[in-house]
Amino acid sequence: MKVAWGITGSGDFLTEIVRTMKEVAQANSETKIYIFLSKAADKVVKWYGLQKELERISDKIFREVDANTTEPFYYIPGALQVGKFDFFIVCPATGNTVAKIVSGIADTLITNSVAQAAKANTPIYIMPVGQVDGKQVTILPSCKKLELEMRKIDLRNTAALSRMRSIHVFSDPVEIKAIFEGVLINILVTASRTQPETRVSTTSLVVVFCHLGFRIS
Repeated sequence: MKVAWGITGSGDFLTEIVRTMKEVAQANSETKIYIFLSKAADKVVKWYGLQKELERISDKIFREVDANTTEPFYYIPGALQVGKFDFFIVCPATGNTVAKIVSGIADTLITNSVAQAAKANTPIYIMPVGQVDGKQVTILPSCKKLELEMRKIDLRNTAALSRMRSIHVFSDPVEIKAIFEGVLINILVTASRTQPETRVSTTSLVVVFCHLGFRIS
């Protein structure tokens, strides 16, 4: 399985997200994760001291230059459009990123990638930071807690995002493993239907997911 992971410039749940992605990557070496950092994300990751953790997840790390270009170069919008990835996950997604996506603006690496993936019906999973009405506590790089009050416009944008084609909104890092599990199920079942020689049983699926570290209930 090949996954594109976009990170935008928010520290909300960033440590938890990185930890979960690391667990997924370590549980299955065959899952290839390509990491794409927005300009702001590159700074935030450094503020939180998570650069080394990202390197432990993947050696494919790309930093935004503009809406189409990364350093080192990788044309992620085009790769998503032609189906080179099984899905695109954006977490965390800032309020600015969400606002641009719902408004059809694609002038950054992440928003352009979402736009191109959606055109090709590539599954997109996004975790916006502004989802809870009222106050929300975030952890600063200093480990101090900061209480923020969510704006109504951000909540409306998140609701609009959830109604967009090909986009699935989630709210908690603990859901990431279930996303990987669900996509892998779909891949295996599709392969089983189209290629009889690859047909798999329910027992085989359970064995695969236990190997990946997923909990089967």
